[in-house]
Amino acid sequence: MTPFASTGRAVRFIDALFTMTSAVCVTGLIVLDTPKDFTIFGQLVILAGIQLGGLGYSTMATLLLLAVGRRIGLRQRMMMMEVLSTLSMEGLVRFVKIIVVITLLVEAVGASFLAIRFASDMEPLRAIYLGIFHAVSAFNNAGFSLFSENLIPYRSDLLVNLTISLLIILGGIGFLVFRDILDNFHGERVRFSTHTKLAFLVTGLLIVGGTAGIWGFEIHNDRTLGALSTGEQIMVAYFHSVSARTAGFNTIDLSLMGKPALYLLILLMVVGGSPGSTAGGIKTTTFGIIVASIWGTLKGRADVMMFHRRIPQEIVAKSFILAALAWGLVTGFTMVLSYSESQEFLRILFEVASAAGTVGLSTGNGGVLSFSALFSEFGKCIIIVTMFIGRLGPLALGLFAVRTHKELRYRYAEARVVIG
Repeated sequence: MTPFASTGRAVRFIDALFTMTSAVCVTGLIVLDTPKDFTIFGQLVILAGIQLGGLGYSTMATLLLLAVGRRIGLRQRMMMMEVLSTLSMEGLVRFVKIIVVITLLVEAVGASFLAIRFASDMEPLRAIYLGIFHAVSAFNNAGFSLFSENLIPYRSDLLVNLTISLLIILGGIGFLVFRDILDNFHGERVRFSTHTKLAFLVTGLLIVGGTAGIWGFEIHNDRTLGALSTGEQIMVAYFHSVSARTAGFNTIDLSLMGKPALYLLILLMVVGGSPGSTAGGIKTTTFGIIVASIWGTLKGRADVMMFHRRIPQEIVAKSFILAALAWGLVTGFTMVLSYSESQEFLRILFEVASAAGTVGLSTGNGGVLSFSALFSEFGKCIIIVTMFIGRLGPLALGLFAVRTHKELRYRYAEARVVIG
């Protein structure tokens, strides 16, 4: 970052790299206080990184190709299909345009509501600026805030909590779902795809289950929910159940949470949002297919069935591969950081899961920064790499998917192996 971006002291290269990686990967982990350590220019650079990262590399590349009048080739379209999780090449460019329109429209509406609320606490221009920043950050599931304590000052504010949480949900539900909803407006009978039904079902169950779990684990913890009214307890539990699936905003100090609640948040962070969205994680549909597959196997079914439809074995296998890779990523980097950093294991695991899922929640450094601020330069580099892998995973899968491969024209004899 340039000297114009920081206030006062010079920003170290590793901290600048960490901040911009966190912004572009729409994560939200911070090693510098965004409102105090960065000027308006620096904050706008971060905001631009969030917006570009949220729309996605493939989307922006497509827009650039359209701007210069170049034709998008078959290889690029197939890569975009994997990155955006689209199911066919029909209307792919139109789909990208819809993504941009929906993004700007939803962010504008969210910014308006937030600006109206913030205007009661500050001058109008400042309120508008904060409204825009937080709306963009929320819809892109980034978690960056221009309040040093994040959204803790607005813990009991219904309008802020609902606006931010709805922006997070809309940003994390996936543009495929938006397209399915728009397509159904033209038909006489509403027929949502299996993907849309599964995304809605798993998202709803995770929000409700996460809210109940956080509330149950923390209701007797006077440092978090115990001292609040019942209404505030439910609102805080709901907000963090939503935010944990890749947004990163917080309205309480997570370092004060008990271990069961922190572990629940880790599970939510690993699952993340839905495919084709601004969210990270293994995705809600992946999680749903894995659960359905396990349940079907226990009941002796040969096929994975959902909503009276059979899920192809290729997709089932890919779901388990994604989950295994995510587990390997989180476990591997947690082991490395446990060796290099003299910190508590659960807090390291939480930070790595947050980075891998591009979430941004953190148990903190004892102040207003993320736990990563306590890491050595090597430790920060590990988190940077984790954020990159967590965000660019779909792109890597897209490149892998379009590689030519040779189909075998023969099959080996079947062999039985004892397991368990």
